[in-house]
Amino acid sequence: MPTQITEIEDAERGKTTLRVEGELLFNDAVLLEKIALGMRAEKGVNLTLDFADLDFLDSDSAPILVRLEREHGFEIEGIEIFLQSVVNETEKRKT
Repeated sequence: MPTQITEIEDAERGKTTLRVEGELLFNDAVLLEKIALGMRAEKGVNLTLDFADLDFLDSDSAPILVRLEREHGFEIEGIEIFLQSVVNETEKRKT
């Protein structure tokens, strides 16, 4: 399933979420990072990245998710336990 990125505005909470669905491969993760950083610069708000509907994450994408969270300060939601373990393992390799 191709990657689909949907912007969701929650006016009540003043929150913008990017919901990522399908498969997240390296090129998709790079594009997601560019989109998220561009939106934050343009709108002046922080974004939440929601991966609850993600079916697949390749190991090359995990470092980008770590960077989005740790270096750029994006909130990440909805990563299932097996996806979180990939992110954690990637982080261990970097140290």
